[in-house]
Amino acid sequence: MKYSKGTVGRIFLLKFDDDDVLLDEINKFARHEKLNCAAMIFLGALKKGDIVTGPKKPVIPPEPNWVKFKDGWEVMGIGTLFTNKKGPQIHIHASMGKKNKVITGCIRKDSKVFLVIEAIVFEIKGVKAIKDIDPETGINLLRIL
Repeated sequence: MKYSKGTVGRIFLLKFDDDDVLLDEINKFARHEKLNCAAMIFLGALKKGDIVTGPKKPVIPPEPNWVKFKDGWEVMGIGTLFTNKKGPQIHIHASMGKKNKVITGCIRKDSKVFLVIEAIVFEIKGVKAIKDIDPETGINLLRIL
């Protein structure tokens, strides 16, 4: 295990609207605010999108188990944001429910907001870390510098 110690910087309250593409909006926000390192929590609903619910088998490199969802799901989640030369690298895990069904995993691609998502973003200052593609796993992994 490796770790780095930092402090909380700015704190942001975000409101996403119906049909916003969640990851695109977070990316635009992070670029505008020049965030390099942050943690976030959120709740609301997603209309449709894609989520990765673990690997198909526990092997390296892993093959993602893609699940599509639609028709509006309640959602709550947590995420991190680190930057590299390409810009913000956003990693969000969420648990979503509809009627008596639950999906938990990593929100991906063009997942769209249904009605509203409220988020709080906590900037982390003093930590030197990036996310980049790990050559062994092929996954965008955190690297503490």
